[in-house]
Amino acid sequence: MSWWALFCLGKQNQISSSSSSPHTYFQGVPHPKAGGLSHQTPPPPTPESFAFSFSSFRTPHRPLYTRAPTLAHLPPPPPPPPPMAATGSLRAAAASPSLSRPTQLSLSSRLPLHPSFSSVSLLPRGGGRHHAAAPLVAVVVRSSLDAKPTVLVAEKLGEAGLALLKGFANVDCSYNLSPEELCTKISLCDALIVRSGTKVNREAEGGGRAGVGIDNVDLSAATEHGCLVVNAPTANTVAAAEHGIALLAAMARNVAQADASVKAGKWQRNKYVGVSLVGKTLAVMGFGKVGSEVARRAKGLGMHVIAHDPYAPADRARAVGVDLVSFDAAVSTADFISLHMPLTPATSKILNDENFAKMKKGVRIVNVARGGVIDEEALVRALDAGIVAQAALDVFTEEPPAKDSKLVQHERVTVTPHLGASTMEAQEGVAIEIAEAVIGALKGELAATAVNAPMVPAEVLTELKPYVVLAEKLGRLAVQLVGGGSGVKTIKVTYASARAPDDLDTRLLRAMITKGIIEPISNVFVNLVNADFTAKQRGLRITEERVILDGSPESPLEFIQVQIANVESRFASAISDSGEITVEGRVKDGIPHLTKVGSFEVDVSLEGSIILCRQVDQPGMIGRVGSILGEENVNVSFMSVGRIAPRKHAVMAIGVDEQPSKETLKKIGDISAIEEFVFLKL
Repeated sequence: MSWWALFCLGKQNQISSSSSSPHTYFQGVPHPKAGGLSHQTPPPPTPESFAFSFSSFRTPHRPLYTRAPTLAHLPPPPPPPPPMAATGSLRAAAASPSLSRPTQLSLSSRLPLHPSFSSVSLLPRGGGRHHAAAPLVAVVVRSSLDAKPTVLVAEKLGEAGLALLKGFANVDCSYNLSPEELCTKISLCDALIVRSGTKVNREAEGGGRAGVGIDNVDLSAATEHGCLVVNAPTANTVAAAEHGIALLAAMARNVAQADASVKAGKWQRNKYVGVSLVGKTLAVMGFGKVGSEVARRAKGLGMHVIAHDPYAPADRARAVGVDLVSFDAAVSTADFISLHMPLTPATSKILNDENFAKMKKGVRIVNVARGGVIDEEALVRALDAGIVAQAALDVFTEEPPAKDSKLVQHERVTVTPHLGASTMEAQEGVAIEIAEAVIGALKGELAATAVNAPMVPAEVLTELKPYVVLAEKLGRLAVQLVGGGSGVKTIKVTYASARAPDDLDTRLLRAMITKGIIEPISNVFVNLVNADFTAKQRGLRITEERVILDGSPESPLEFIQVQIANVESRFASAISDSGEITVEGRVKDGIPHLTKVGSFEVDVSLEGSIILCRQVDQPGMIGRVGSILGEENVNVSFMSVGRIAPRKHAVMAIGVDEQPSKETLKKIGDISAIEEFVFLKL
């Protein structure tokens, strides 16, 4: 179960019925020569809390304040209208900064006005044309600028969290609201707190959520409308890990099946002989908070624990007595597999027919992360074939699963209804954590657990927009080039600029590089608020260096270079002469370009995806690769070749609009002059 909280950090006394919000936020293939696929880290637990903040909303007439309101920013209050009850069939416009135009909603006796709002103003509808027959739009007016903020709690929250909120704000606990009622309530509130059962989308944006997952919140809409979203990611870690261990032991000893058998009047001791955990190998797929806690507990049970996580530092794993290994090594050697990876495009159905075929016969699988990381139909086939002996599942692709689900009904599958974080202690802890995050956000404090970006001055974003995109994409490229079991720990970023150091604020660029490096391989959402915190939490050391160039400071940057030290590479040519994975890029005509890989100069637009090939420099190579892609209807957007010297080694960088099939990439790898290649998704 998950929680969200929505913050509206200030409201007008009267909001135009034609209001709008103009803000914009900038935010493999198995082959002898291929680098292979990059795998992501495991999914998180479930109770979740988030907070949205309406930090900057504009009407066509005047800007609204971006933090705590001041009188100068507010239009004069209208004269008090006669008292009116918000009941019956009155139609109201939800005066929510998340809406580009008012949505007609019904107010009923279920939705009384909060005490901090004293009146309703009635305005003719129709853009200023006062027709007598025009329907009226009701707009709520706050009675006092110094009134307490109002927090709407839309799903049950622990008493400890409510007590904290009530000490700071007016708290409105209204449960089981319809979407229309939720939108109406939001227009009266400064913050919304929800669990995973409530969908918060473009029509109802802004808030906070209790837990780590954010599947029920439209983050892009929240960011677009200036809503700050925070979560409570730590309070449920132990609960989720304990549930994983509980399922592990229950599965190994057939506890659920034996219990059902005895209650059915049977006594089948021989049928339910289990297996021991001592001495068995457990592969923890994703060595984040929950994964590492599971590993500690499994070590205490006498298990040999290995882990796969392309991000986790090796020294942190060693401190727990865990060996970091590749994805293939983990799934092929494990007796038990415990999943703790986030659900991302790269991890979706990562346990599929192909990877089940790599596993030891009789492997046992536990999933308390995200249901979508397992291809459920493939798991049923693997169970029937005897590849997978048993599975214990707390999460499913669709929840609740269908009553006739073959997976749920399978006799060798143990299931629970998403209980990973459902302990009394975790629920109270999550309630306190989300309440503290909501209060901090309403005070205007920056939250380390924010999961989307705060508003940045428009003039800064306008100038840095293409460089922000370049920074994130260089981070994504660099981390996808990392190979082997070693974790990313040391990153160096070099900015080349003609501007003085004080004239170039690199915090946003550093945050976007961190975002590009961490997000593809974890469940964390990185932005300007939490980038440094997230990097430090994960043992990532990012150093920055500035190269001062001669020339005009008209352009903020000449190039950005990202280097990752002390790691192996899936593409050996990406290693520079100094031994680091190196990628470099610059902005040309407003478009980010990759201009250097390792020691090779290239020039390819960072749009779509990229294929990198190291080849023997000889005639016809561009044509041969282009023909293979053309035959498979893969459009080439850009192609560049950088070489050491004529007829020596060269690196070909190819921009493609579509993702080539495995067969297409294999054909490229089969060209004798190509020594290695890698496909990178942007």
